Amino acid sequence: MSEPIRFYYQGKVREASALAPTRTVLQHLREDLHCTGTKEGCAEGDCGACTVVIGTLKDGGLELKSVNSCIQFLPTLDGKALFTVEDLKQEDGRLHPVQQALVECHGSQCGFCTPGFAMSLWSLYLKQENAAEPPCRKQIDETLSGNLCRCTGYRPIIDAAQRMGELPHAAFDRAAVQAALESLQRERMFNYTHDGQTFHAPRTLDELAALRAAKPNATILSGSTDVGLWVTKQMRNLGDVIYVRQVPELLRMRTYGGILEIGAAVSLDDAYRAICEHYPQELTELWQRFASQPIRNTGTLGGSVANGSPIGDSAPWMIALGARIVLRSTEGQRTMPLQDFYLDYMKKDWQPGEFVEVVRIPLPHTGLQFRTYKLAKRYDQDISAVCAAFAMTLDKAGVARNVHIAFGGMAATSRRAPLAEAALEGRPWNENALNAAMAAMAQDYSPLSDMRASARYRMRTAQNLLRRFWLETRPEQPLPAAEINAFAYSDNYALA
Repeated sequence: MSEPIRFYYQGKVREASALAPTRTVLQHLREDLHCTGTKEGCAEGDCGACTVVIGTLKDGGLELKSVNSCIQFLPTLDGKALFTVEDLKQEDGRLHPVQQALVECHGSQCGFCTPGFAMSLWSLYLKQENAAEPPCRKQIDETLSGNLCRCTGYRPIIDAAQRMGELPHAAFDRAAVQAALESLQRERMFNYTHDGQTFHAPRTLDELAALRAAKPNATILSGSTDVGLWVTKQMRNLGDVIYVRQVPELLRMRTYGGILEIGAAVSLDDAYRAICEHYPQELTELWQRFASQPIRNTGTLGGSVANGSPIGDSAPWMIALGARIVLRSTEGQRTMPLQDFYLDYMKKDWQPGEFVEVVRIPLPHTGLQFRTYKLAKRYDQDISAVCAAFAMTLDKAGVARNVHIAFGGMAATSRRAPLAEAALEGRPWNENALNAAMAAMAQDYSPLSDMRASARYRMRTAQNLLRRFWLETRPEQPLPAAEINAFAYSDNYALA
């Protein structure tokens, strides 16, 4: 039996029904509610013109995050709060400090992208409400990483981000929103149907497994950062949809026995935050450069694993560290090394009725040398041409053990370099071993040329990244990050 979609918007609870389960939040705003402040630009989560803020209940409080409304399906709003640029107007009619700062700092020309910038800045404004210091440049850049401006330029917008906290404060009633959301929470699975297509949001792991078994052809939906484009760009019919982000077991993280275990529905931002507590030097930059803030707010590590893109940024470092995944079905659990999950281009080792339950990532141990590197045309929000991850243990004699080399962008899947690894295994970590491994790498991969990079560029840079790894980790006179990383030029960006 179909139930209406219930969400909080503009100070009241709204209901939506008789709409396709794959209708986007942006379409509902503009075409159904006629709230046209939120703009459509790319319809693929890249430009940020459609940025809104979503409120959810988490750990007894209200969590607010910026998202791309153009790729979020309307039923995923059930039990949540939606905020758009129309919500920023204050009760007395004045502009919100975020908007006023954009005006004063001349942060808008054509104005098309401005509502999206305003909503991203509003999310930062709320985060900074009780902060002792104004946001630093690094925080501002991360907040705006998902918003593109083609006419004003970013300097006045960044000025506005610094200015907004200096203006008279605009209060936000978190308690009222939280109370409204508490009244909307469901105790059982949410089912929504329209025109023969169903959207299911199970509430337990057992419900999810049973649904997956009963509907093996249904589309599993998590953050919608990839699946959303199947609809908006490829015009695909998803059939039945199973939404996994209401399953508490998939939203958990825990540490035990040298392992960090991350549920498949944990957001990329939360997952990377937890991982970077253990690997701050090695993964913080990759975290900052992984897509954009709105994409990381909704995308999930489990979804990235299940999608298995050959140019995904998460798989290489997880493979290098020896991560394992747990697949679940009504038959129970199946655990395997992540590297064994990927069989060929977009082909995975699935059994009928299985889905990703958790990802298990080994934590640092004595002697571990681990680095990740991303090469792309832009620093922020760009797909990698090459993504590299290197991990090895150096013993007291400086000999390389347990060498793992993994790349994305070099083959049909993210995979290791067995010949290069063999050239290093059990040998002193010196330049002779390095040169042998670089030569062997040419036999490990046959990269393709495409719009992002030529095959020759990919091979040369992959070999050079291995040399960079050696320069940073060699037993004698390793180079500090400040001498290697072009972005380690200020306190805000220093990685060492």
